[in-house]
Amino acid sequence: MINNVNLADKFQLIQRTWDPKVIAQLNDYYIKIARIQGEFVWHSHPETDELFLVFDGEMEMHLRDGKLPLKKGELCVVPAGVEHKPVSSAGCQILMLESAGTLNTGDAGGERTIEEVEWI
Repeated sequence: MINNVNLADKFQLIQRTWDPKVIAQLNDYYIKIARIQGEFVWHSHPETDELFLVFDGEMEMHLRDGKLPLKKGELCVVPAGVEHKPVSSAGCQILMLESAGTLNTGDAGGERTIEEVEWI
């Protein structure tokens, strides 16, 4: 079945920060959305690239060799194995594209790890 997905409506369903939700699947990739605010953990995904698109707000992608600012409508791709840490002081809404089954904390693990990502 083919359905449309309204991103603004889906973001209204998310109340907590750093709690990604799956909104669609494209082959072996999940399209996820999340609200973020503050700093996440340093981590990498050794097996897969990860795309970040800022839907609303602003963020920085901290990398070991610098910071990449991202504004509304901008995206970046973090290559497999590259350590990164998403940061947004004021908060923002992001869309992510990554292989199904990829843990949000990658190889870092810890208390922010979400084992089973909810579909909305």
